[in-house]
Amino acid sequence: MSLATSPTSPVRLAFLGCGFITSVHSRHLRKLSDEFVCSYASRDLRRAEEYRRRYAGARAYGDYAAALDDPSVDAVVVAVPPRFHLELTLNALRAGKHVLVEKPAFPHRSDYEAAKAAREEAGRVLCVGENDHYKPLAVTLRRLLAEDVIGDLVLAQFTTIARRIKPADDWRNDESMAGGDAFFEEGIHWLHLAGSLGPTISRIHAYRPAPSSDIDGDVRTKSMLVAFEYDSGGVGALYYSREVPSILQGLRWSKLFGRKGVIAFESNGALVVAPGRHLPQVIAPGFADIRGYRAMYQDFARAIREGRSPEMGIDRAMADHSLMEQVFGAGPA
Repeated sequence: MSLATSPTSPVRLAFLGCGFITSVHSRHLRKLSDEFVCSYASRDLRRAEEYRRRYAGARAYGDYAAALDDPSVDAVVVAVPPRFHLELTLNALRAGKHVLVEKPAFPHRSDYEAAKAAREEAGRVLCVGENDHYKPLAVTLRRLLAEDVIGDLVLAQFTTIARRIKPADDWRNDESMAGGDAFFEEGIHWLHLAGSLGPTISRIHAYRPAPSSDIDGDVRTKSMLVAFEYDSGGVGALYYSREVPSILQGLRWSKLFGRKGVIAFESNGALVVAPGRHLPQVIAPGFADIRGYRAMYQDFARAIREGRSPEMGIDRAMADHSLMEQVFGAGPA
C-alpha cells in the first residue's frame, strides 16, 4: 500500500551522508518517531552503522546506491556537500524515491531545471531543506504582516552577525564543494526569510566589504550587505557576517517598519515585539522547534501522503536561487 493511501504508515527515510547536518536532522527526528523510520548510508559502512546505533535507526548502508536500491526505502535526504546534490537527487528520483535535498539545493540554475524535470517524470515529492521557512519566527512574522499589524511595509532590516570561523579542512572552504562563499552556502537561509514574509523581492543588489585575510584557515568571503526592493513598494537590507563578533554568538535584533508601527524581533527567533491594541505584544514564537526542522519534516511527510508539493518545493527554491544570481552577478548561477 502506498503512503499516499496509508496516512498512518511511517515514512521509511534514508540519509545519504553521515556528517554534521545529518546528526542535526536526526536529533529533531527523534521527536517524530511515529512519522519516520530512519536509516543511514555512507561511503564508510562503519560510519553509517555508528549513526544507525546513535539514533536508533533501522538499517545501515555502505554506499548510497545500496540505499537507493532498497525497495523498503520510501524517501531519502541528500545530506552531502552541494557539489554532489544533483547526481544523488536525480539517482534517487529515478529509483522512485521521494527526496529532501539540503539547502542550498544546487549551485546552478540548470541543476534546478534538471531536478524539476526528473521530479515531474518520477511523480515523486522533491522538497528543499529550507528549515528557516518553517521556523516559528517566520510563521509568526508572516501572520503579523498578513494581519496588517504594521500596515504597509516601508523598511525591513535583517541582521545576522556572528564570528563563526570554519577550520581549514572544512569542505565549506572549497567553493567547488560548497557552490560558493559563506553567503551562498548559509546566507541563503536569511535571504529566503527576507523574501518569504508576504511581499516578494523584485530587485536586489549586493555589496561586499573588502575581504578579510585568512582567519585561522577560513579563506571564504564571510560578509555581505544585500539591499532589495519589494513588489509592494517597501525596501530592505540584510546585514550578514560570519567574521564579526556578537553577543552570545549571534544574538541580534532585526526590524520591520510599517506605516502603522514597527515589529522588532531577535534575529534567530527567540522573541518578537509587535504593536498591540493598547500595549505592545511580546511574543515568544516557540523554542521547541525554534529552527523549524520538525515542521519541515512534517510537511514533507504530508506532501508524500497527499501527493502534493511541499511548501518548500523546487519552484520556491528556484526563486531563491534567482535572487542569488542577482546577488553574485556572474557568480553561482
